[in-house]
Amino acid sequence: MSLSVFIDGAAGTTGLEIADRLAGRSEFSLIILDDAQRKSSAARRDALHAADFAILCLHDDAAREAVELAQGARVRIIDASTAHRVAEGWTYGFPEIVGREAVAGADRVSNPGCYPTGFIALVAPLVRAGLLPADWPYTVNAVSGYSGGGNPLIARFQADPDIAFRTYGLALGHKHVPEMMRYAGLAHPPVFAPAVIPAHRGMVVEVPLPLAAMPGAGKPEALLEALTRFYAGSPVVRVRADTPDELLLRRSAAPADGLELFVFGAADGSQARLVARLDNLGKGASGAAVQSLNLMAGLPETAGLALAGHGGE
Repeated sequence: MSLSVFIDGAAGTTGLEIADRLAGRSEFSLIILDDAQRKSSAARRDALHAADFAILCLHDDAAREAVELAQGARVRIIDASTAHRVAEGWTYGFPEIVGREAVAGADRVSNPGCYPTGFIALVAPLVRAGLLPADWPYTVNAVSGYSGGGNPLIARFQADPDIAFRTYGLALGHKHVPEMMRYAGLAHPPVFAPAVIPAHRGMVVEVPLPLAAMPGAGKPEALLEALTRFYAGSPVVRVRADTPDELLLRRSAAPADGLELFVFGAADGSQARLVARLDNLGKGASGAAVQSLNLMAGLPETAGLALAGHGGE
């Protein structure tokens, strides 16, 4: 017997990509609302109470409303919005960081943000290992495909092909920062500098490290060894031992659910650049939700995921 899944917000980019990853899988059956029902609180409540799992692909206020509508139901929820990422009673849906057992046993899972996925994947294991200080004022520079901004930003980029680069979050205090702090184990909020490029999907997240000035920081080779050890055996996260001369994002990239991590170090070990490359719609959104869904359903975590040949080269 298949498990029923309701994607609340199925018409959005994240919801559509989740549905694509579940298509043809006999383990799941989708509860689908028509266009008129999608905005009906009563119809959504009925769907939430009928489903084994619900994935919320909504803005924050609508996600909170969905959780209220689901009160009293047996449904297990994965929330792809920002609303519950640091909320009490919710498990962070990053199994490589919080543990697969924690995600598998949870009833309420918050999907990580796309930028935080790269940042936390790089920094959290190194802070835990004592190779990076928890109280350093980190910076994170990142670029993403425009699909991460949802339908309004997608329409803006597609309507104006002259846009070459868009930086934002210039007032600081971006909504991704609290989860970066919490799950990387940091004492101070990082300075977060996000940007968008004219490509539909793809993301590079970088953390520059002045190692010589950082108390107790490890050398680049120690950072690489620790990340390699931490993610050993992971079917989703790949730590690259090579140091290519450049990293690319391609406009033609197909959906990909893996995550690549790099450590680039100065010859004298005084500086390093930690870099993560991923699909903002894959491990950064829909792929992560499906990975958590698989674990919660007691299935292989990579079922339905696109992991072969991910990357930009």
